[in-house]
Amino acid sequence: MPVAPPRPTDLPLTALRAFEAAARLGGFSAAAQELGVTPGAVTAHVKALEARLAARLFIRGPKGVELTALGARVLPEFTTAFDALGLAVHHLRAESAPKIVHIATLPALAQLWLSPRLPGLRAQMPGVEISITAMEAPPNLKRAPYDLSLFPGREGRLVAEEDIFPVCAPQLAARLTRPEDLAVLPCLIDSAWAEDWQDWAAVAMPRAAFRPRGPVFSLYALAVEEAANGAGVLMAHGSLVAGHLARGQLVAPLPQRVRLPMALRLWSARPLKAGHPAERVARALLAP
Repeated sequence: MPVAPPRPTDLPLTALRAFEAAARLGGFSAAAQELGVTPGAVTAHVKALEARLAARLFIRGPKGVELTALGARVLPEFTTAFDALGLAVHHLRAESAPKIVHIATLPALAQLWLSPRLPGLRAQMPGVEISITAMEAPPNLKRAPYDLSLFPGREGRLVAEEDIFPVCAPQLAARLTRPEDLAVLPCLIDSAWAEDWQDWAAVAMPRAAFRPRGPVFSLYALAVEEAANGAGVLMAHGSLVAGHLARGQLVAPLPQRVRLPMALRLWSARPLKAGHPAERVARALLAP
């Protein structure tokens, strides 16, 4: 009579994924954000995994968690394995739906840089669907289901250098003839890039104790429109206001421009096959 011993139960993949993300990112909250679940769910998965192993993977403390020696030893293997799994899933998606291209980018880039280019891309590539997801930080393309990532950074292919400089509506330009005039004008502040004002002022008027005063916006595109409406002066990213400048809706009265260290770059987690829709979209976006 054949012997059929019971097979050892596999460790749950969701729990292993929760452990790897929490260990790599240094906390349960960061792991939850990447995985799209709650911190409580990550905590529950890790606790269940530790119970199955009868071993601790994290040391809990008042300031967060840190890996045990066991957790630190096994983390690199799980990171490599989940990276490989993510790329394999990405390849499967690309092969099963070759005419769909997924792009991840900042909300401001989606609205002000990508959107004007979409009609031309559709005309060049009939039948190709371009799907855009706006997010505040670059995704991990080894894990996330995106073909291309368009963000300011140092990794990837250069799309455009990025300069910042003040812009305003034409009717306001006569009141802005030198940097010091900004002290008496409303300054429109984007909450994500509030430091742009100080970075520019440090170069344009290094001896002035300048602090911008004016309304704060959480949507850069809205701040651009308000600047065009005459509400105040905006510290603009050149690539994002190029259309408004070309149409005369905004002007740049001051000559001082400051180059940002993080240029606009396009990145993919894997080599793009020549002629594949994702490669064609990337080539079109990189064209001058």
